Amino acid sequence: MTTQPASYTDTIAKPAGADAAATARPAAPEEPGQDRDELRAIFNVPVNVQVVLGRTTMPVSQLLKLGRGAVVELNRKVGEAVDVFVNDRLIARGEVVIVDDGRLGVTMTEIVKAELSLL
Repeated sequence: MTTQPASYTDTIAKPAGADAAATARPAAPEEPGQDRDELRAIFNVPVNVQVVLGRTTMPVSQLLKLGRGAVVELNRKVGEAVDVFVNDRLIARGEVVIVDDGRLGVTMTEIVKAELSLL
């Protein structure tokens, strides 16, 4: 059995690295805890965390009429999970709770899978 080199058309027919990607595995860390040590460099990087209670849409004319005491109806019901965003990416859902000092908090009830958070 003879082996022939791949032709130019065989080479361009596949995306670059297609074979390598199928068999590639992440490199093992050289020392235990190395990954964690490398991550420490970013532990203090600030991120924007937002908890969205609900959403609504309205015409600008209605928005301009809002004043003190106006109630804006949202698309969520009381007790329904709220969305937790980090840097504008949905990462979790949770329940609104009252913290010891009377402030609002969120108990995480679901971590959103990475592919869903890109929507």
